[in-house]
Amino acid sequence: LAVKDPTAVERANLLNMAKLSIKGLIESALSFGRTLDSDYPPLQQFFVVMEHCLKHGLKVRKSFLSYNKTIWGPLELVEKLYPEAEEIAASVRDLPGLKTPLGRARAWLRLALMQKKMADYLRCLIIQRDLLSEFYEYHALMMEEEGAVIVGLLVGLNVIDANLCVKGEDLDSQVGVIDFSVYLKSDDDIGGKERNVQIAAIFFFKNYVEELNRQLNSTVSSLHARVDSLEKSNTKLIEELAIAKNNIIKLQEENHQLRNENTLILMKTQHHLEATKVDVEAELQTYKHSRQGLDEMYNEARRQLREESQLRQDMENELVVLFFMKHEIELAMKLLEKFFYEKQDTLIGLRQQLDFFKAINMEMYQKLQVSEDAMKEKNEIIGRLEDKTNQINATMKQLEQRLQQAEKAQMDAEAEDEKLKQEYVNKSESLQKEFSQKEKQLLQLETDLKIEKEWRQTLEDDLQKEKETVSHLKTETQEIINLKKEFLKLQEKNKQLRRICQDQEAALQELASKLSESKLKIEDIKEANQALQGQVWLKDKEATHCKLCEKEFSLSKRKHHCRNCGEIFCNACSDNELPLPSSPKPVRVCDSCHAILIQRCSSNVP
Repeated sequence: LAVKDPTAVERANLLNMAKLSIKGLIESALSFGRTLDSDYPPLQQFFVVMEHCLKHGLKVRKSFLSYNKTIWGPLELVEKLYPEAEEIAASVRDLPGLKTPLGRARAWLRLALMQKKMADYLRCLIIQRDLLSEFYEYHALMMEEEGAVIVGLLVGLNVIDANLCVKGEDLDSQVGVIDFSVYLKSDDDIGGKERNVQIAAIFFFKNYVEELNRQLNSTVSSLHARVDSLEKSNTKLIEELAIAKNNIIKLQEENHQLRNENTLILMKTQHHLEATKVDVEAELQTYKHSRQGLDEMYNEARRQLREESQLRQDMENELVVLFFMKHEIELAMKLLEKFFYEKQDTLIGLRQQLDFFKAINMEMYQKLQVSEDAMKEKNEIIGRLEDKTNQINATMKQLEQRLQQAEKAQMDAEAEDEKLKQEYVNKSESLQKEFSQKEKQLLQLETDLKIEKEWRQTLEDDLQKEKETVSHLKTETQEIINLKKEFLKLQEKNKQLRRICQDQEAALQELASKLSESKLKIEDIKEANQALQGQVWLKDKEATHCKLCEKEFSLSKRKHHCRNCGEIFCNACSDNELPLPSSPKPVRVCDSCHAILIQRCSSNVP
C-alpha cells in the first residue's frame, strides 16, 4: 500500500473540521435567532479551528531569547494589501490588555468577523503567495487549495451578526482545544431536516437582504460623493459666474469708454474734416485763380517772346539786307570812281542799281507792311526806316541828277556819299543799341519765367502737402470705421457671454434642484432606515387587518409580512414587485421600506 503524505492528511482533517465548525455555527446561529456574543460555544470552537488552520505549516522564526511561532505576522500583512484593514490593525495594536502576538491575532479574527470581511481579508492574503512564503512552508494549508476552500466557506459567515467584547477579554492565555463532541451526530439531528430547509430559506433571504443593504450603502456613499462633487462644481461655477459677471461689468465699462471715445473722435474728425474741406476748397479756388493768372501770364510772355523773336529775326534780315545794300553802294561808288569817264555805262549801271534798290525797297516796304500789325510798339523805327528809304530815293534821284550833271557836281556827289555813309553807320549803331535792349528785355522775361516756375513749384508742393493731409484724414476715417467694426464685434461677444451666463445660471438652477431632490431622497432613506431599526414581527393572531386598506384577511386576501419594518399587508395592497436573479418569479416589496415581503401561513412559520 502507498504511504499517504501526513501533511495532506492534516490539511484534509483541518478542512473537514472547518466545514463542520462553520456549518454548525451557521445552523446554531440561525436557530438561536439573535446576535451572538463571545460566550457562545460554537463561536468559540470556530475561532479555535481557524487558529489551528492558520498555524498549520507556519515557519519558526528565531529571536534573541527563543523561537517564535505566531500567526500575527501574516495577519499583520493584510493591512498592506487591503487598505480597509488598517483600522482593525490599528485598533488591535491600541488594545491595552493584549501582550502577546497570539492575543493580537485572536482579537483581529474577532473584529474581522464582526465586520463580516474575514473572507475578503484572507482572500487577499491567499492571492499573494510569494509574500506568504516568508511565513508558511510550501505544504501549509494556506499555501494549498484547501486554504481557498476555507476562504469560500467563510463567505457564509456574513449571515451571522456577532457582538463580541474584545477589550476586557483575556485572549493571551486561552487554550485552543477542539471539542469534537459538538460535531458528533445524534438521533435528534435526523429529525431536523425540515428545520434545516427552513434555516436554508432564512439564510437565503438574509443573504439577499444583506446584499441589498450593501448595494444601498454603496449607492448612498456614491450619492454622497456625487453630492460633494456637485457642491464643489457648484462653488466653482458660482466663482466662475462671479468672475464672468465681473468681466462683463469690465467689458461694459470698456464698451462705454470706447463709445465715448468714439463719439469724441467722430466729433473731432468731423470738425477737422469740415475745416480742412473749407481750407482745401479755398486753396483750390486760390490755386485755380493763380493758375489761371499764371497761365495767362505765361501765354502772354510766350506770345511776347514769339513776337520779339520774330522782330529780332526781321531786324537781322533787315541788317543783312542793309549790309548788302551798303556793300553794293560801296561797289557802286568805286565803279563811279573807276568809270567816271564812262558816263553811259555808269548811267546804265546806276539805273540798274536804282532798279535793284527800288525792288529791294519795294520788298522792304512789303515786309514793313506785313510786320506793322506785329510791331505796333516799333512804329517809330519803321517810320524812320521809311524816311530813310525816302531819303535814299531822294538821294538816288539826286544821284541821277548829279550823274546827269556828273561833270559839274562830282564834289557834291562825293560829299553826299560821305553823308550817306555816316547815316548808314549811325543807323547800324542805333539798330545795335535796340538789339541790345531787346536782349536785356529777353533776359528779364526769362528771369520772370524762372520766378513764375519757382512759384508754381511751391504751389505744387503745397498741393502735394494738402493731398497728404487728405490721405491722412482718409486713413483716420478708415481707422474709425475699423474701431466701429471692433466695437460691433465686442457687442456680439458680450451678447454671447450673456447667453453663456444665462445658460450656466439655468444649469446651476437645475443642478441645485437635483441636489435638493437627491438630498431629500437621502434624508428620506435615512429616516426610513432609522425608523425601521428595532422593528419586531407582529404575531399572526394580532394581525387581523391589512395595514393599508384596513380590510380583514381571508383566503383571497393573504398575509404578506415585511421582514425589515414588521408591517403586514394583503396581496392586493402589496403590488410592488422586484425581479431577483436567483428566483424565476418577481418578489413582492414593502411600500414603506422597499424590503421583501414574506407570505405567512396560519402556523406563524414563513
